[in-house]
Amino acid sequence: MADFVEKAWQRYLIALHKHPLRTKAATSGLLAGCSDLAAQKLSGAKKLQLRRSLLISLYGFVYGGPFGHFFHKLMERLFPRRDMTTLVKKAIVEQLTFGPWNNFLFMLYMGLVIEGRPWHLVKNKLKTDYLLVQLNAWRVWPLVSVINYRYMPLHLRVLFNNLAAVCWRTFVILQSTRAIKQAA
Repeated sequence: MADFVEKAWQRYLIALHKHPLRTKAATSGLLAGCSDLAAQKLSGAKKLQLRRSLLISLYGFVYGGPFGHFFHKLMERLFPRRDMTTLVKKAIVEQLTFGPWNNFLFMLYMGLVIEGRPWHLVKNKLKTDYLLVQLNAWRVWPLVSVINYRYMPLHLRVLFNNLAAVCWRTFVILQSTRAIKQAA
């Protein structure tokens, strides 16, 4: 089994080197779909909604991977040093830009595209839930950011974020599901 994992990792690294954007997009899509399947199972779904998981995978593929790819390249240009002060600056900038924007966009996508709710309901949900989601994000993501910038090479930062995002996205989806059940 260890040999299989090692070979798969080596193939992943080769793909990442040859086609970084495509590989990060595919990885983001796959992991986004997995987070949704996990959230569905954890919320007690008797039948998995594969269409929903595919739409969330599409979000990761079209937006998550590419945006993360370019964001981390930009951060490396803006803050090329790797000392602790620079790492903290990167984390702060990420938490004031990348994080809030991603949470807002994901909640918008969940409401409009995945759940198919009308704009006025999505807008109300954003008004009531966005701040709580973002405050919870600031409890988790600054540490993830510092670890990512400190220990991950640039080409693996999107993957590291994606792995952390599996847990985070599952939390956001479960929050969304809970809010819908309470409103019903």
